[in-house]
Amino acid sequence: MLIKSNWKAVTITLAIIVIAAMAWISVSAGWFKSNTPAQQPSETTEAATQPPTMPIADQPANADQLVMVFPAGNVPRDLGLVEQEINRYLLTKINATVDIKTIDLSSWWDKTGLMFASGEQIDIMFTAGWMRFGDEVAKGRYLPLDQLLEQYGKGIRKILDPSILQASKVDGNIYGIVTNKEFASSKGLVVRKDLVDSLNIDLSQVKTLSDFGPIFQKIKEQEPGITPLQARADRSPLTFMMQYGLFDMLGEGPGVLYRNGGSTQIVNMAETPEFMQYAKTLYEWNRAGYLNADATTTKDNEYDAVKAGKAFAYADSLKPGFEIQASRDTGYPMVSVELMKPYTTTADTTSAMFAITRNAKHPEKAMMLLNLLYTDPYLLNLLDWGIEGVHYRKTGDNVIDYPEGIDAKTVGYNLNQPWMFGNQLNSYLWSNENPKLWDQYRAFNEQADKSKALGFVFNPEKVKTEIAASILVEKQFMPALNTGAQDPEKIVPMYLDKMKAAGADKVIAEKQRQLNAWLAEQANRS
Repeated sequence: MLIKSNWKAVTITLAIIVIAAMAWISVSAGWFKSNTPAQQPSETTEAATQPPTMPIADQPANADQLVMVFPAGNVPRDLGLVEQEINRYLLTKINATVDIKTIDLSSWWDKTGLMFASGEQIDIMFTAGWMRFGDEVAKGRYLPLDQLLEQYGKGIRKILDPSILQASKVDGNIYGIVTNKEFASSKGLVVRKDLVDSLNIDLSQVKTLSDFGPIFQKIKEQEPGITPLQARADRSPLTFMMQYGLFDMLGEGPGVLYRNGGSTQIVNMAETPEFMQYAKTLYEWNRAGYLNADATTTKDNEYDAVKAGKAFAYADSLKPGFEIQASRDTGYPMVSVELMKPYTTTADTTSAMFAITRNAKHPEKAMMLLNLLYTDPYLLNLLDWGIEGVHYRKTGDNVIDYPEGIDAKTVGYNLNQPWMFGNQLNSYLWSNENPKLWDQYRAFNEQADKSKALGFVFNPEKVKTEIAASILVEKQFMPALNTGAQDPEKIVPMYLDKMKAAGADKVIAEKQRQLNAWLAEQANRS
């Protein structure tokens, strides 16, 4: 089957080359006549026509080359083929090409740090609120984008709500272009539906995290080869329930804001009764044998354990259509149980962005490219899913499936990160997804609770030493708390003492000062 699929792809590719050669002969004169520096691309949201198949080797000498960097654990084997098609199209739109560089997230900071230090070209780089965005801005790594947006990003401004676009503002300047997708998340657990059905588990009775205890006990007794709850040191029910579930984390370092109530007082999360309650639950479950034995050390994705038939449930952030995504990830039908209602914070609105860096050689063309990813469905879906007829086939206007003889395991382009780029609401949906999914996203965004600090971005520059020291303390204690490996009654007091010695109170005070100033500014505007 794999040989057959590859042969088909090769055949299609050869056909494309032959057609390209014929087309090149007929349009070459007109091509060079129109080979002038790129104008600002049109703001159309209609599907673009197929690009001319000009060989990249013959690209105009005055075309600019951009470098685009983003994280990806999986590097598709056909990335180069898709990049060629992207570049053929970009030459016709903005007289530029793009060199796509992917970096595994585990080595992101080391590799990107070296790129900045050496002055290596990076025109467009992925960033996010959860990726030290404020710290990167404070280091001067990203360019302010307000003027570039005004001149070359008019399509972006039409699509993104101003409050969302400004979520990446630091000290009055926009530093990241937010992906247009869901801007909220709910928290809960994802479980194997086949086991829920076969063991007659009634999920409708689950209202809180502790309600899963009897269910995990049932899994342990009746499915002894399956771990009831798969967790990691940095991803467990504790992390999801607390971080952006009960609290707005307000960026890096200690200091959080309660989701509920009217108070804007920042507190130390580890001092709250909710933290102790969830930590105790994880500790009880660990002692009962509900968690995987390597929870504090494993780096593997939770869904890989489910895929291997070794786990029943894991915690995650939820959104419309998530069950289908989880089923695709695990290979099992999955069902989710929402434990926290949808909540929108600055971290949610800035959970996927692209910045233009100080190492950019062509910042104007970089903004033009970003603008196209919001306004041009053809380019967006080329980056998202690859080449039609090779990596997917259309079954409807905006619905796709795999070509005959190809599946998720054998397809040559499986980046599968549509949440990362441009206007996701222009991305094609797969045939097993709800055709109304994008409408559900809009409703999800509208119905979510909004943080009192929505739009606030913390600048850590004044307390970066204390934040670094606090992170080291967190690395020492939080893995055991997140996975219930040690008794929280004993280690939380030790954890708090070391956090205070690291300067946690100073960080909290600085967050409070900046938040108060931001709230005052918002009040003056209203």
